[in-house]
This record gives sequence, structure tokens and C-alpha cells, in this order.
Amino acid sequence: MAVHAIETADRAAALTGEVEHLTIAAGDTDEAWAAAAFDAAARRRPDGVLAFAEQHVLAAALVADELGLPGPSLRASAISRDKALQRGRFAVAGVRQPEHLITGRLADAADWAASRYPVVVKAVSRTGSDGVESVADADAFADAAARRAGESPLLVESMVEGPEYSWEALVRDGEVLCANVTAKETTGPPRFIETGHRTGVLLDPAESAAVEDLAARVLTGLGMRTGIVHLEYRVAADGPTLMEVAVRTPGDFLMDLICLSHDRDWFELVVRLSLGMPVLEAQPRTPTPAAGYFPLTDPGVVTAIEGLDEVRAHPTVDRAGVLVDIGDTVPPAVSSMQRRIFVLFTGPDLPTLDKALDFTRHTLAVRTRPL
Repeated sequence: MAVHAIETADRAAALTGEVEHLTIAAGDTDEAWAAAAFDAAARRRPDGVLAFAEQHVLAAALVADELGLPGPSLRASAISRDKALQRGRFAVAGVRQPEHLITGRLADAADWAASRYPVVVKAVSRTGSDGVESVADADAFADAAARRAGESPLLVESMVEGPEYSWEALVRDGEVLCANVTAKETTGPPRFIETGHRTGVLLDPAESAAVEDLAARVLTGLGMRTGIVHLEYRVAADGPTLMEVAVRTPGDFLMDLICLSHDRDWFELVVRLSLGMPVLEAQPRTPTPAAGYFPLTDPGVVTAIEGLDEVRAHPTVDRAGVLVDIGDTVPPAVSSMQRRIFVLFTGPDLPTLDKALDFTRHTLAVRTRPL
């Protein structure tokens, strides 16, 4: 097949020689991506269309809907793109989710939050924990309301306590073809920035059934047709509870980790689904443990990068990198987009993986001095 990519100007150079056609998006908004997608589809009618990042979801869905191509559905894409829409839709779909309030002005939600502290405030359409913060009490809420006075709408939710996971699945005509469970590590409150993943997690039968029930209700509520689903949930005292859902490829190298765990190229499978091509049936097997490590870097000016070569040479490490140079300035992290270190592991068993993670924590470091 020939590939027609749509990309912003600052990233287009990386695709030179990799694709047959390229259209430049004028910005990084939903509207800019959609305008570029409409133009590309009009000039070269595609046989399939695929969204990779959150800002691509509506553009891809609009083109797929216009041309009758396989995709998640315009309804699923619109709902997945807005956390407030998700809460409203899933409230009537039997999906367990946090108590919530949608507000046009955060200060107006103070009375609702007063009996529910701690609460979580979220922007409705950002990703990677951007715009997410926990609020512990009335004073902290007043501070957040002052800082975010110009933001509208916002979502305010009750805090859900429990370990965090995600469920990734390939879906065709509403049917789940294969799925993966990922265990997550985060910084916890107030920002909940993800710092680690373990893919190919095996659940006990009761927990697996509960997750499958949650996922089925979410897919039905979305009106999900064909593509990939990335569903994030916490295991609360009363069972798996939905945090949010997306209908595009997940970030944080999760696709790469899933490929390592399941020994199948999920990138290829997603492309096949978007083209209406056959997808090879999954062979039953026990997943191989795989993990991603994304530690935060202390804010300041980078003075040294230590241990990268040693970590890359470790037999369990599939890939590792540091995304800063000496002399760069690292700001305080408020979202996952500001992490600067990544390491991907795979190993024969969990004890081997744990030893590799421990080795990496003690070996790899980005040193900074305060500004």
C-alpha cells in the first residue's frame, strides 16, 4: 500500500523518504488536523484512515464517516475526545465511574466539592495528565479556582482509590479480537504522571471477568465499531472503575511493549483493521512480561547524563533513551509530555524484570542543578 501522512511542519522532516505523500497540518488543533485530512482525502481518496494521537481522532473519524471506511465510528470518536461527554454517556450505560460535575467555572463547583474532598479537576480534552490535579481541601480548591479561572469547561470528580490499569484491545465490528492488560505506576497526587507500565498482566478469573464486563459496557456505550481501544481504569473497593477511554493508539511506547508481550505486531494489526483486511487470529499463549520505565527528572539545568550505555547493554533492555542534552533546561513536570527518560524491557519472567528495573534505577540518571 501507499501511505499518505498528515503531519505538522516541525515534524514532517522525519517522514522524508518514509511515505509516498505528505500533507502539512497548519497547527496542532482538532480543526487544523481535520482541514488537512479533508484536503488529503479529496486529492487521493484513501482505502483506510488511522488516528495515532488524540488530536487526530476527530479528523480520522470525519474522513472515515464521509467515505464509508472502517473506523471506531464518529460517535465513539467524539465521545472519546471529551472526558465530560464520556461521563454523561456512561452515566446511562451502566458503567462504573467516579461521581462527577461538569462546570463552566471551577469556583461554582466549590459547594459540590466541599463534601467530597479530595477531588480531581480535569481538563476535558487534554492527554498525558495535562490539566489534571487533585485538590485536598477548601483552601486548595480556592487556589485551583483562581489559577484556572479562564478554563471552561472543567470536570470535577471524586477521588477513586486503588491501583491503576489500562485495557487495550483490537476490535472489529464491535467484537474484541485480542486484548492486553497493563499495570501502571504513577507519581500519585496531585498530578498522577505515569512513570511505569507492565504489559501482558495476567488477572485472576474473577478480576478478569469484572474487567471484561466493564470493557463491554464501555464499548457498547461508545458505539465502538472497528479499531483500537485504550481504556484506563482503577480497581476500587467495589470493582474496576472507568477513568477514561480513547479510540487511538496509546502513547508511552505501549504499542511496542504490547508487541513484546504478545509476540504480535499490533501496529500491523491496527493498519489491517483500518483497511478492512483480514486479521490473523491470535494464537493462545502466555504473555511475556514487558515493562516501560519513565522516571521524572529533577527540574533545572542538565549537568550530566549517567549510565545510558550500561543500561542499553543490559540483556533485558529492548530500547532506552534520554531526550535531553547537557545544558538543556528541564521544567517542573506537570504532565507526562515532560518526562525525559525512557527504557523498555522484556524478560522471561517477573523476577528477571524486577532485577532489571532495580539495576536501571540505580544506574541511569540525568543530573541537574537548580536554576
